[in-house]
Amino acid sequence: MDLQLLLALVLGISTIIVLVLRTRLDAFVALLLASLVTGLVAGMPVADTITAITTGFGTTLAAISIVIGLGVGIGKILEVSGAADSLARAFVRAMGKGREHWAMAGTGAVVSIPVFCDSGYVIMNPLARSIARRINGRYVTLALALGCGMTVTHHLVPPTPGPLGVAGILGADLGGLILAGGVFALLLLPVVVIYAAWMGPKLESEINERTRAEVYQGVSVGSAGSGGSVASGGSAGAGATTTTSGDGGTEEEPEQVRNPAWMLGDPPPGEKPHRVGLLLSSLPLLVPLALIVANTVATAIDRNNQGVLSPEDEYTPSAVAEFLAFIGNPVVALLIGIVLAVYVLLPRWTPRRQVHGWLAEAAASAGLIILITGAGGALGQVLRDSGVGDALAEAISALSLPGVLVPFLVASLVRLAQGSGTVAMITAASVSAPLVGELGLSALLAALACCAGSMVFSYFNDSYFWVVTRFTGLDGTAALRGWSGITTAVWLASLPLLLIASTFL
Repeated sequence: MDLQLLLALVLGISTIIVLVLRTRLDAFVALLLASLVTGLVAGMPVADTITAITTGFGTTLAAISIVIGLGVGIGKILEVSGAADSLARAFVRAMGKGREHWAMAGTGAVVSIPVFCDSGYVIMNPLARSIARRINGRYVTLALALGCGMTVTHHLVPPTPGPLGVAGILGADLGGLILAGGVFALLLLPVVVIYAAWMGPKLESEINERTRAEVYQGVSVGSAGSGGSVASGGSAGAGATTTTSGDGGTEEEPEQVRNPAWMLGDPPPGEKPHRVGLLLSSLPLLVPLALIVANTVATAIDRNNQGVLSPEDEYTPSAVAEFLAFIGNPVVALLIGIVLAVYVLLPRWTPRRQVHGWLAEAAASAGLIILITGAGGALGQVLRDSGVGDALAEAISALSLPGVLVPFLVASLVRLAQGSGTVAMITAASVSAPLVGELGLSALLAALACCAGSMVFSYFNDSYFWVVTRFTGLDGTAALRGWSGITTAVWLASLPLLLIASTFL
């Protein structure tokens, strides 16, 4: 590989890592500065570098920004309406006694598709504590299964923002990624459960004393571990939670965390308190996913019936395929989902202003993800236009590595360096986008590789690491053995799945 182009690539990725880890700048600014560094070091004229950045940014957002915003909005309504809690309790009832850790892993996997891991874990952790209190033990097992169940779908299944961004950058079919990511998630969940069941009992005695008291409420279960950071958690009844304040004291979690229905408004006289059943809770999630997948499947069948299999060939869809392509377009499908969420999950007495406020909060939280995704597209465009992508493809093709390992390893390295799974998969997609054709990869396989690689070894530089370990009450090496270990286990298990998938995709 040409030394100048190699240097451009190394300095570009190093810029992201150093800025995110060592400065006050966030990943959005870091990706844009990395795009500038890459283009200029590669020898691109300044004007061409700026043009590549704006073109890549705009093209990527045109494909994916609306979908991310709508998906986050659905997640917010699931959160505040109590629907996420309803889904969790349904899983526990379905799995039965003795299989509560399976229920927790399944709950996490479903809830984390539309809800961010951090807030989803806060919502669901009181249920894990309640179960541990009832069965008088196994809290670490339940907490690890819940947290990593969320990690698997958060990294693999749209409409989670990271996979959506990867699909937009690589041009992968969204319905195909939902199907393939869902299959990967189902196959990885047993790994989550097995690791949690194996490691959890070993770490039960390592729970710090304050968290042990909050979970078991004075009931002796094992021996308390050494002190350390104090976890958030639930107490009896409504699941009131506490967090550690900066001076070592504790402060109450907001009421809406303890009781999701608290902010829905007071029911009119004679009305029963708001409760959301399993069927209604799942509609805003399942309907959009089903429509997107139906679009993908119908288009594939229609193309096969017409003998038009190549994407470059002219294709006129049938009436049925055209209709499904419309309602199964991700924008339309998620619009349907957010309308269902607002009008099915929320009671009629919830103030309009409150609903607008929740959706505004969702839009604010989606904003940074959208900007990071666009900046990742900008970096990918610079890599293409500067020739770095072509040069890297030629260099890799001379090695004996399977092509699918390239985006997988890039995502893994970036994740280890800076902690964020979303930034890792988007960076890997940006680097891999110019290489897909040369490496003989489909866009879908490359997307799966980026997403799977970003799950590796969650530790101190990952914000979700602190959420899970503080809620669980694990400190030091116990936190690494529990949480860092389980995320690395699913990362390792995803590698043979990718290699098998590469023979079909």
